[in-house]
Amino acid sequence: MLLDGKKLLITGVLTDDSIAFSVAKVAQEAGAEVLLTGVGRGMSLTQRVARKLPTTPDVHEMDVNNDEQIAAVRAEVTSRWGKLDGVVHAVGFMPQDGLGGNFMNTSWESVATGFQTSAYSLKALAAGMLEPMKAAGSSSVVSLTFDGRYAWPIYDWMGVAKAGLEAVTRYLARDLGEFGIRVNAVSAGPIRTMAGKSIPGFDQIADTWLARAPLGWEMNDATAVGQMVCFLLSDWATMTTGELIHVDGGYHAMGTDIRRQAP
Repeated sequence: MLLDGKKLLITGVLTDDSIAFSVAKVAQEAGAEVLLTGVGRGMSLTQRVARKLPTTPDVHEMDVNNDEQIAAVRAEVTSRWGKLDGVVHAVGFMPQDGLGGNFMNTSWESVATGFQTSAYSLKALAAGMLEPMKAAGSSSVVSLTFDGRYAWPIYDWMGVAKAGLEAVTRYLARDLGEFGIRVNAVSAGPIRTMAGKSIPGFDQIADTWLARAPLGWEMNDATAVGQMVCFLLSDWATMTTGELIHVDGGYHAMGTDIRRQAP
């Protein structure tokens, strides 16, 4: 199997519509052993949804903005497995005043909170798990983004944070390559996750996707995204790093929707 024997740390599983849940499910089906993390009041949700996976994994508390909690999970990983073959960063947050068309009025305090959680935390997590990843000899870090090259309607400062996340991906790829650690990002099309549905005006983006994506798009099933993440975690991607890979039905490659043009 693609991930047979791999030991993976997956963040961001909150409900069974989470992209991270699909990643964990595909990973287990491909032979991986998985450890999940949750945070704060969301811990109970993560523990509950973990029981819906093929094999119920343990869940440990880890706020990606808390170095002590990252260190505690590193100690658990090292004690349990002695190595770490892969890390999935599926964490993002932006206060409500940083979304929904409020770009010009958002406070620095909100931007700083969102940027730390959504972008800087990728570096914090990779650095925190560095030793068990080095022990694996070849390891992979994969983050989830929403194409930070563009200014999307209503996405505002989260779009800026995602652009930062993609830049962090490239710099980590530069600095961690010497240890055999690959760092990549997957840009998914819109999925009706709890986080996605909480963005004001989410349907402004989502409603255009089916008309423009040449392969179509399924907003209620993140399996295809999970499969790509698992490919990047596998030994089939050992020479791929610093990359942004789109799983969006091809939407990103279309300049205009020619199917809507008159003949």
